[in-house]
Amino acid sequence: MALDNVTTVVGQLTADPELRHTKKNGIPVASFTIAHNDRVFDRDSEEWVDGDPTFVRCSYWREPGENFAESHEKGDRVILIGKFKQNDFTDKDGNERSTLELSVEEAGPSNKFATTTATRRKGNGNKSKGKAKASASAKADSGDDSSDDDFEF
Repeated sequence: MALDNVTTVVGQLTADPELRHTKKNGIPVASFTIAHNDRVFDRDSEEWVDGDPTFVRCSYWREPGENFAESHEKGDRVILIGKFKQNDFTDKDGNERSTLELSVEEAGPSNKFATTTATRRKGNGNKSKGKAKASASAKADSGDDSSDDDFEF
């Protein structure tokens, strides 16, 4: 049994994802920050109160990162699965610094407060000839299983 440091983070994008390419190999990477804060009910004031926000810096590499940058914008609530990585560096004043960043492995929209539509892209070994659309919504499943996926196994 292997242990891993995979974690799930949910939050809102604080800005549109920034898509860049590495200088050496031109590999695409989407960089973005999400924010999360808990809301708690204050029994004394009988109101919901926002807690302190937590900001998480993220990077999402290669084609999935491109897809993410094309699909999401500031304010979108997203679900991210990835690994935290520590980056050590020396700042402009010569001080040793460390940052913690989530290296995203999987990402998607949250359907807690919104509906979404997914569009399958061509490529990555997907041999479908057309676009298959799947709708996701916050409503309960209708129980209709008549649709087929066109995945080849």
